[in-house]
Amino acid sequence: MVWDVLNIIGTIAFALSGAMVALDKEIEYDLLGVYTLGFCCAFGGGAVRNLLIGVPISAVWEQGELFIIAFLAITVLFFFPSLLLRHWTKWGQSFDALGLAAFAIQGALYAKAAGLPLIAVITAGALTGTGGGVIRDLLARRQPMIFRSEIYALWAMLAGLLIGLNVFQSDLGLYTLFAIIVVLRLISVRYNWSLPRTPFRSSKPHQPYSKQTS
Repeated sequence: MVWDVLNIIGTIAFALSGAMVALDKEIEYDLLGVYTLGFCCAFGGGAVRNLLIGVPISAVWEQGELFIIAFLAITVLFFFPSLLLRHWTKWGQSFDALGLAAFAIQGALYAKAAGLPLIAVITAGALTGTGGGVIRDLLARRQPMIFRSEIYALWAMLAGLLIGLNVFQSDLGLYTLFAIIVVLRLISVRYNWSLPRTPFRSSKPHQPYSKQTS
C-alpha cells in the first residue's frame, strides 16, 4: 500500500513539475514538448535507477496505470494552466519536494527488496528521487538542481540511508519519513541552506546557454 501511494504521489508531483517548466513563458514548449518533459521528469529517475542497479530499463513500461495518471495530470495542467501556473512560484518547490521524497523512499525500498547492499540502497534513493529532475532540467537547458549549492540530492540520500539501516520499516514509519524529507527540503529552500562551494572560483564570468538561431 505504501509503495503504491508513494508511486502515485511522486508520479503526479514530478509530472506536474516537468510540465510546469515546459509551460514557462521563456521556454514556450508545444504540446508534445509539455508531455515529453512531464513524462521524462516522472519516469526518468526510475529508468536511471534500473540501469545502475541491474534491473532491465524495460521495467519502466510495466507501469501502465502510472503513465495514465501522469498523462491525466499533465493534460489537466495543459488545458487549465491557470489552476496551477499562477501559483508556480509559491507551490513549485512544494511539488518538487513531494516528488523528491516519494521517489527517494520508493527507490530505496526497491533496492532493499532486491537484497542490495546499503550503498546501493542509498544510490537507488538518490537516483530515483533526483534523476527525473536532472533530465527535466537538461531538456529545458537549465542547470540541474542537484549541481547547485542548495541542498537537494542530500535529502534523497538521507532517505535511502535511513531505509537501508532499517530505521523506518512500518507503514507509519515510511509515511513519517516521507513527511520529514518534504519538510527538510522546504526548510532548506526557505532558509537557503547550502552545501560548501569550492574556494577556487574561476574569475571568468559564467556564460549562459545561448539560444540557437536558424
